[in-house]
Order: sequence, then structure tokens, then C-alpha cells
Amino acid sequence: QVQLVESGGGLVQAGGSLRLSCAASGTLRILNVMGWYRQDPGKQRELVAVVTSGGTTNYADSVKGRFTISRDNAKNTVYLQMNSLKPEDTAVYYCNGRYLGGPIIDYWGKGTLVTVSS
Repeated sequence: QVQLVESGGGLVQAGGSLRLSCAASGTLRILNVMGWYRQDPGKQRELVAVVTSGGTTNYADSVKGRFTISRDNAKNTVYLQMNSLKPEDTAVYYCNGRYLGGPIIDYWGKGTLVTVSS
């Protein structure tokens, strides 16, 4: 079975930076789309950024110009470089991987907490 494991979360002051990593294991199939979502308590999970295996990216308006998503296809790993962090970015960040080779399958990590202090 496929597992996604996130790392890199932590506590940072406003204006600082963090880099999140998510490594997929348990499959030889490339995940066509990988990305990051985030969720605060009592709020709906929202898309932050996604990237296809071909390098096409999509970002939420709230993070454009501050966050950069990238991936290493050989390692089936996705990264999220977060700069100029704001307190509003505080959330649990979840890694997502989507396989499109047959029935669409979504895989989720357990999440990593990012806390931005003012």
C-alpha cells in the first residue's frame, strides 16, 4: 500500500521560512499529481499548491509569490518551500498524491503542524 510521510513542520516567526517534504513509498507507480493542503481546527481543508509529474503547478491565491512547490519524480517526493510566512498560514499541512493511471486514487499523509507566531 502507498504511504505518504510529511516532515519539516514546526514553529517559526512571522516573516520566516520553512520547507516541507513528503515522500511516497509502497508503490512503483508515479503519482501523477502531488500537492499540499492545509486545515485549521473548525475549518475546511483547502488546497495550497499542487504539481503534476510534468511540472505544471497551481497555487492558492493566498500563497502565490510566497510558496513554491516542486517534486523529485525519481524519489516520488514533493516539497513546499514557504517564505514570508504569516500567522494566517498556521495550520496542519497534509500531503496529497493522486494516481490517474486507472480509477482515480487519492492518498493522504497524516499531516505536519506549521505554527507561525506574530
